[in-house]
Amino acid sequence: MKAKDNLFQVKTTLNIRGNLVSLETPKVMGILNVTPDSFYAESRADSIDQILKRAEQMLIEGASILDIGGYSTRPGADDISPAEELERVVEPIKSISQRFPEAIISIDTFRAEVAKAAVDAGATMVNDVSGGNLDNKMFETVGQLKVPYVLMHMRGTPQTMKSLVNYDHLLNDILFELDEKCHRLIEHGVYDILIDPGFGFAKTIDQNYEILRNLGLFKRLNHPILAGLSRKSMIYKRLDSTADEALNGTTALNMAALINGASILRVHDVKAATETITLYEAYKG
Repeated sequence: MKAKDNLFQVKTTLNIRGNLVSLETPKVMGILNVTPDSFYAESRADSIDQILKRAEQMLIEGASILDIGGYSTRPGADDISPAEELERVVEPIKSISQRFPEAIISIDTFRAEVAKAAVDAGATMVNDVSGGNLDNKMFETVGQLKVPYVLMHMRGTPQTMKSLVNYDHLLNDILFELDEKCHRLIEHGVYDILIDPGFGFAKTIDQNYEILRNLGLFKRLNHPILAGLSRKSMIYKRLDSTADEALNGTTALNMAALINGASILRVHDVKAATETITLYEAYKG
């Protein structure tokens, strides 16, 4: 399969407001949650000063992208209103974009109105865990905003996804759903698309590992691959530990993701991911 994957012309750049960002060397997306209930407590920040310090540290450690999220998408997370989500994310994005104008800021949301407000505040990328499923205005909105879009695979909602893990054929079903959405995005003028197969979202632990082993298949969509494995239950449950103890396991799976074709690692621990990419580049030769 690897030989065939090399035939696909995967894009190696992102257009960030007219500047082409190369993905020839993989990049790190640092997770910065402005929520009180994200599954990994160390990723949370609740004051502007704390948010700016966390953002600065991630940039120093090698993050190219900062992913700001105001809605927890852990399994079974509480639903919050669009107004509350907006209140959580807009000011942090404004503050980060003013303090660190070189940073690429991603808004982690499935709501079109939040995406628009975030981009108006300084975000330059939209990361949608629902892949457009939870807001039928999202694709049109991103097309109007002219920013890159992370298309993630998920079924249901964060509240229901754990029960939606039955597939006729796991890999083919996910590829088909993502391919159909890629065509719809392009019809709306969205050309900078990142593919996230959605580790942990409407998948069992075994299904997550099947996706990771076959991550290269997603190159068939001709868009760069983003891998979000950081400290997830597929790691700590296999190790009989906790999210707090899952850094070593995360590093191991991030290397597997890079070998299998990931262009961006979405992580809580930027320094470890940056070092993983450095060693991957040495390994690759």
